[in-house]
Amino acid sequence: VDFFGDQLGQAMPYADFLFGNESEAAAYGKKHGLGEDLKEVVKLPKKNEAVPRTVIFTQGSESTLVACNGKVEVFPVEALSKDLLVDTNGAGDAFVGGFLSQLLQGKEIKDCVNAGHWSARYIIQQSGTQLGKECDYKP
Repeated sequence: VDFFGDQLGQAMPYADFLFGNESEAAAYGKKHGLGEDLKEVVKLPKKNEAVPRTVIFTQGSESTLVACNGKVEVFPVEALSKDLLVDTNGAGDAFVGGFLSQLLQGKEIKDCVNAGHWSARYIIQQSGTQLGKECDYKP
């Protein structure tokens, strides 16, 4: 947000889905005077008004928040033992990949979030962003 704020502002009217983590959300809200209310980001001007904007904020081990159509849903993250945590690099990207893998199949938002959580949980148990085995995700 600090480095690419202008570009993000130019792209925002075209975004149907917006992903971010808690620090990105706070920085965006502060920069644009939106505070911390997800519903304010959802309300930002959008070119294609036929499709509502969905905003997804991850918060590490805390619940993931999804806002759409004036409603905010909370999706708890399954706890992971500290001794299994190896490297958090790539967790956000893994979450987005898992989420989109289900969205593209027409799944419900809860299923998309579950796949995102699974993907992020998998990647933080690896060193770097390596995939050590064939995907065994079961929706």
